[in-house]
Amino acid sequence: MSLLEFIKKSPKAELHLHIEGTLEPELMFELAKRNNIKIPFNNIDEAKKAYNFNNLESFLKIYYEGAKVLIKEKDFFDLTWAYILKCKEDNIVHTEIFFDPQTHTDRGIDFSIVINGIYKALKKAEKEFGLSFKIIMCFLRHLDEKEGFIILDQAIAHKDKIFGVGLDSSETGNPPSKFEKLFKKAIENNFITVAHAGEEGPPEYMWEALDILNVKRIDHGVQCLKDEKLVEQLFKNQTPLTVCPLSNVKLRVFNKLEDHNIKKMLDKKLMVMVNSDDPAYFGGYLNQNLIETQVALNLSQDEVKTLLINSFKSSFLSEEKKRQWISKIYD
Repeated sequence: MSLLEFIKKSPKAELHLHIEGTLEPELMFELAKRNNIKIPFNNIDEAKKAYNFNNLESFLKIYYEGAKVLIKEKDFFDLTWAYILKCKEDNIVHTEIFFDPQTHTDRGIDFSIVINGIYKALKKAEKEFGLSFKIIMCFLRHLDEKEGFIILDQAIAHKDKIFGVGLDSSETGNPPSKFEKLFKKAIENNFITVAHAGEEGPPEYMWEALDILNVKRIDHGVQCLKDEKLVEQLFKNQTPLTVCPLSNVKLRVFNKLEDHNIKKMLDKKLMVMVNSDDPAYFGGYLNQNLIETQVALNLSQDEVKTLLINSFKSSFLSEEKKRQWISKIYD
């Protein structure tokens, strides 16, 4: 079996995926028409051109613009279902999806509309395809902590659907410590915690996520190699780092994929794996990320296999389920 076939056919877990970031231009137009929402593009080609940006801030601008077309429960269902079909295509058997309720509640969309649409699609996929899932609600870090408490209270009412909480949006100038009280309350309410850190922000943000927010997993984390003590701790605790290579290039964390440091992180035996982040905007879903990263960094089959195994090891699946899926990753 060729390495390309191995990547395509192996079972995978995806642990860093923003459901709003799977909104393809075609679906954006369809939903805008369905909901009679004006968007600043005259056609799909114009929208596709707008998906070209050069940093996190310019990406978030188009990201929030696109989210305006999501109004009804069916919109969130259709958005999630479109991603589920990509999972089927890429042989993703387990996914841990982020959603950003504040992006929608700030527009007057009821929290329950958002979570119910996403959850119903995932439950249908579980029944029809055997796809397992966890849903993680993210707080927007550019907003105040007090606004997070309002959303957390709403999440508690849907605890049967929401497994954990995370932290995303503009990293620079918004350190994890800003949300210490909020994450403390989330943990008290039995939510697992994760946080974006060390994408554009410094290694200090990763320390804060670990020490102050008590996260189980760090999303991105590519800046860790700038701090030897941090690397030692990440290795010792085998803290998962959900790396997103195509996203990192698109947002200029690295100028090109050949410059990416995931191979160095593998060499240091860190618990890294590949994810797609916001695939509609960043040029590829999970298989595309794995294939392009393998080619750019000349990863061996063993290295690719390690990345796939790590995706299951780092998931919130039961230990038994992890073992079952890892045993199915074949050479």
